[in-house]
Amino acid sequence: MNDALLWTLSVALIVAGLAGTVLPALPGTAFVLGGIVLGAWIDDFTRVGAGTLALVSVLAVLAWALDYVAGLLGAQRAGASRQALVGAALGTVLGLFMGLVGVFFMPLVGAAVGEYIARRDEQRAWKVGLSTWLGIMVGLVAKVVIAFMMIGIFIAALLF
Repeated sequence: MNDALLWTLSVALIVAGLAGTVLPALPGTAFVLGGIVLGAWIDDFTRVGAGTLALVSVLAVLAWALDYVAGLLGAQRAGASRQALVGAALGTVLGLFMGLVGVFFMPLVGAAVGEYIARRDEQRAWKVGLSTWLGIMVGLVAKVVIAFMMIGIFIAALLF
């Protein structure tokens, strides 16, 4: 296969990965990692070696863990019920069909509705919804920052 085509695929994976750091339907950092590994392979691992790939892989795992844990910690900190967590997850899935606004705000609505169903306390429901949403947003920002760190490390390894 042509190197230019492989590099195009590598860049496409990285760009899709960046989109996936914001859109829950795509495994963002996994795509970024895949594009980086492909780029290293194209170059026969001469400029991007095992150490760089290990570091970028650790960052990808860290991003995945932070994304998962941040939302749970936000919910847990507010004392969210099981229904609130299920509501946040359902809100996230429903948000995919509502565009970018839905992706960002439906987890809040889902968590609040789930908490309201569990405890019938409107004020508490909004508190849990907001805390869950803030946790998810912290995880999202961390995931985006880590994805850019991964790309920066890859580019630095290619250039220097």
